[in-house]
Amino acid sequence: MLRSVISGMGHYLPQKIVTNKDLEKTLDTTDEWIRERTGIEQRHIATEGELTSHLATKAAAAALKDAKMDAAQIGLVIVATTTPDETFPATAVRVQAALSIPAVMAFDMQAACSGFIYALALADSYLKAGMAKHALVIGAETYSRIVDWNDRGTCILFGDGAGAVVLSAEENSKRGILHSTLSADGNFAEILKTSGGVGTTQTAGTVMMQGREVFRHAVAKMSEAVQQSLDATGYKVSDIDWMIPHQSNARIRTSVADRLGFPHDKVVMTTAQQANTSAATIPLAMSVAKIDGRLQSGNLLALPALGAGLTWGNCLVRL
Repeated sequence: MLRSVISGMGHYLPQKIVTNKDLEKTLDTTDEWIRERTGIEQRHIATEGELTSHLATKAAAAALKDAKMDAAQIGLVIVATTTPDETFPATAVRVQAALSIPAVMAFDMQAACSGFIYALALADSYLKAGMAKHALVIGAETYSRIVDWNDRGTCILFGDGAGAVVLSAEENSKRGILHSTLSADGNFAEILKTSGGVGTTQTAGTVMMQGREVFRHAVAKMSEAVQQSLDATGYKVSDIDWMIPHQSNARIRTSVADRLGFPHDKVVMTTAQQANTSAATIPLAMSVAKIDGRLQSGNLLALPALGAGLTWGNCLVRL
């Protein structure tokens, strides 16, 4: 039996930082108001000319280094992003070229904030089917370019960044991706979307969100996705060592934990320093938690997410 094991993790954050105090200068808001409602203190912002592929490449290089692996060993590259460099070609091929990865499968995944979970589950399927031995799965975003910086309800929430993992197919391993559950419901597409698009306004548009509705669905669907994975594998909530959810805001994360009866101190949280980096939040948080020593070999992780679409899901992973 083949299983997809996480053999390396890495991340990258742009050097430019915008704090809540900085936003006070241009918006009708305060540091206290933002912290109280979101838990966010600052966000990293890509500089002019710094593209999603640049962030993704640096995160991927860090993951390869962590895996002690050469780029030439990679047989699949998937970049989860809502903010690609261009409409086409895929950002994944830009990363492939930058890392000198040979001619292999490379494409983008668009499932908004759930994109990394979708990409991880898809890469797992490719590896189990024997179509590749090693895969790079990357979440990378430059959301600062699709928010309205005059809309205090949305611009305070987002930042830029990238996280990546190397997946490796191993036979008869007790580690790896144990279960994935993915879902979507387009009936809720209007509650979280952008105001533009290639087929409508010919521009990328900016983020539009019905915050209360998104919150309600996020808490319900993320906790349900975790429970589905537990039911499918026979594990209990108490077996989970760390929950690393999509880092949208502090209230959603703690509400998901409460709904599952999961301790808050076992929820990895990076939003305060990085804000919501959409598809990048989960791999970015995983890399941070590994570097600071929280994640250890053998840990059982739950990785729930919800994004525009609505899309949602969870991966249950043994490190």
